[in-house]
Amino acid sequence: MKKHILITGASKGIGRETACFLAKKGHTITALARSESNLESLKKLYPANINTLKFDITEKKAGILFNHLEKHTLKIDGLIHNAGLLLNKSFTELTDEDWQKQIDVNLLSVVRLTRNLLPYFNQNSHLLHISSMGGFQGSSKFQGLSAYSVSKGALAILSECLSGELSEYNISSNTLCLGAVQTEMLEKAFPGLQAPVTSGEMGEYIGEFILTGHRFYNGKILPVAISNPG
Repeated sequence: MKKHILITGASKGIGRETACFLAKKGHTITALARSESNLESLKKLYPANINTLKFDITEKKAGILFNHLEKHTLKIDGLIHNAGLLLNKSFTELTDEDWQKQIDVNLLSVVRLTRNLLPYFNQNSHLLHISSMGGFQGSSKFQGLSAYSVSKGALAILSECLSGELSEYNISSNTLCLGAVQTEMLEKAFPGLQAPVTSGEMGEYIGEFILTGHRFYNGKILPVAISNPG
């Protein structure tokens, strides 16, 4: 059965690779991101299966997204909250504005988008949050990632809460806490660091999980890491 999956932060990295993997399998994708040029290049790869929309997830009103879904007569079978912000800054240097920005992108935008899109979900759909090992309880924590790790930890707890809150809608909610993956965001935060997993490999894993993971899990926070990175 072909599904419609909505992915935030889909113009590059893990989000882009996940969109390509799912489109290749014949599923319909709505790819959201701020970069219009990156979205255009993504759509050219699978024009029959990928719909793109320039959209800032911190935008409090989602009218443009509603219009897109209604125009294409789309309901949501899966929503991957992949977009995120990583600030690499020591705790003593983090300002209130830094904390607010980190939490707004990685947590509050997810709250707003999920709430706004509830009327568009199909029965037995899957809500998937992409967190980090930095937000996984008991994992090693790295200097400079306190705001990032806190926001990702809160995202994971939100996912647990939503598994109960959204049960009446028949929506399952899970979180994948990723270890280091070779992406532009990782390179920018940690220049020269070589991750053990490529964005393509992780995109395939996430793509499979959004399709079938909710058959086995609901309200779970799952580590996806070879070792114990942040």
